[in-house]
Amino acid sequence: MKKKYNSNLKSETVSYTVFKNPIGLTGLAATKKGLIRIASKVASEKAFVNLLVENLGCQKSQVKKDPEYFKILIEQFQSYFKGELKSFKFPLDLRLGTPFQQEVWKGLLTIPYGVTRSYKWLAKSINNPDSARAVGNANGQNPLSIIIPCHRVVRKNGELGGYTGGVQIKRYLLELEKAS
Repeated sequence: MKKKYNSNLKSETVSYTVFKNPIGLTGLAATKKGLIRIASKVASEKAFVNLLVENLGCQKSQVKKDPEYFKILIEQFQSYFKGELKSFKFPLDLRLGTPFQQEVWKGLLTIPYGVTRSYKWLAKSINNPDSARAVGNANGQNPLSIIIPCHRVVRKNGELGGYTGGVQIKRYLLELEKAS
């Protein structure tokens, strides 16, 4: 099932591109505020555009290909996949989430490269210690995976738990980061 996000894009232009990397074809989309959506393992550029229209609730005419806009970000991804980049530097547009989801996603950004944390830890870090299950749900709704490192969250017993892109990608990313 594809996620439908709460967006308020009205007539904004959404720039996008797709690029190949070790986990497959990845789509990047941004508004003038920043990166708004990443999709891993997309089937094709056309499929990514359709996903944007469906997920973001925008019109196809608002979606414009602009690979130049993402050039620096793609270079960062290439460095990340070589194990050279520890954190991304690119503006983010988090408005696809509820205030609670945005709080969780910002909490995810505090988890260091190569480190895993539990859902309970994340709930405590956002001053909502009894919300581990809700934190897990917000984690699964993260529209900016890898950059907002939801793959670094595991069950308190150390098991991987789920991952929207598939547990095999989560395992790959944690191995890449030599996570402990």
